[in-house]
Amino acid sequence: MKDTFIPVTKDEDNEQPIPTIWRPLIHSIVDRLVDHDYGISGGLSGVLPVTKETSDQIKNYIDDYGEVLSRLPERTWDSSVCIWMETHWDILVDLWTEGEGRSDLVLGAKVFETNSQYSIEVDMVYVP
Repeated sequence: MKDTFIPVTKDEDNEQPIPTIWRPLIHSIVDRLVDHDYGISGGLSGVLPVTKETSDQIKNYIDDYGEVLSRLPERTWDSSVCIWMETHWDILVDLWTEGEGRSDLVLGAKVFETNSQYSIEVDMVYVP
């Protein structure tokens, strides 16, 4: 699936792979988390501001998990998914750690579409 273009799909009945167009921004979000920037300070174009409550939840969950996050490899897209929720997409992105490779942790977020532009709201990092 690595070289395949994945389009944005509004299918509320089936999970879909993460669309290709969203992947660079998700990589940037996870890079910030790897660098311990849980609030995504300074912002990222296309990412909605992260609340202090969400930032604290992410930090605490990662700290409690006890592993060091690593940057996303391309194969994370083989198991990460999204689903259309009538007003936005819910996404779950598998996170990776230095000790485990693919971990039990996921990044949960929402993707909104406005005038053919996409914005991401980071919800949480957790073990589903």
